[in-house]
Amino acid sequence: MSDKVFPSSKPTATAAPPAANGGAPASTNGTTNGGTTKSHLYNPTSRPPYRPQPYHRRHRPRRNYCCCCCFWTILLILILALLVAIAGSVFYVLYRPHRPSFTLASLRIHRLNLTTTADSSSSHLSTLFNLTISSKNPNSHLSFSYDPFVVSCVSSNSDVFIGNGTLPAFVSSSKNETTFRGVVVTTSSDLDAETVNSLRPDLKNKKGISLKLEMDTKVTVKMGGLKSKKVGIRVSCDGVKGVVPKGKSPSVANVARAKCKVDLRIKIWKWTF
Repeated sequence: MSDKVFPSSKPTATAAPPAANGGAPASTNGTTNGGTTKSHLYNPTSRPPYRPQPYHRRHRPRRNYCCCCCFWTILLILILALLVAIAGSVFYVLYRPHRPSFTLASLRIHRLNLTTTADSSSSHLSTLFNLTISSKNPNSHLSFSYDPFVVSCVSSNSDVFIGNGTLPAFVSSSKNETTFRGVVVTTSSDLDAETVNSLRPDLKNKKGISLKLEMDTKVTVKMGGLKSKKVGIRVSCDGVKGVVPKGKSPSVANVARAKCKVDLRIKIWKWTF
């Protein structure tokens, strides 16, 4: 029995065309020097190659810096205010400071004349007062050093200027009382028609004219070796009743109801409070 020869199912490799200029023939079946064909299938176990990313520095916005700055500023102000409040409380508990007190002991009116010309074209006011003022320091550990006082007298109802004077500078020690006698308040000035019309009814009042005394100065507070800056104060004495003197004898004003209060005068730029 003769054997049958079956042809191979694999395609026969065709000869590669000769290369140009006598070079090596080019391969057409995708193999290289008898190697195997490369696979292009996806392999899930394989990892992609590591590629380092460039580092980008993150910049904080300016708004965060502004908020942080405002927060610390407000916190610092609150801490300082708290420390000042604590120090003030301790100072008040230990020393219990009190304001100085002033008293208008007496007021004598030597002259209070309002003269008007025949044609009523001008009016002249002439006044002369004599005051007795006392100052008392109720504190045990504080002393007050006053600059010279500027004393002014006005009518309480119409606020017309009556006269002015001065009070010398002095030092009020602890638990000390200082009295000034013979303080002169005077004026000689011309008044306009509107001022005269507002002052004349007060002068004709049988019960007398209501007067108010104002004294302005600056004071320095001392406590042991500590010394404060100068602070402006105003002493206002209201409730004085005076009558126009008759003849050469002075009239004594009623100061029984006169009360004097001391207020701070704080000046900020052009305004005084």
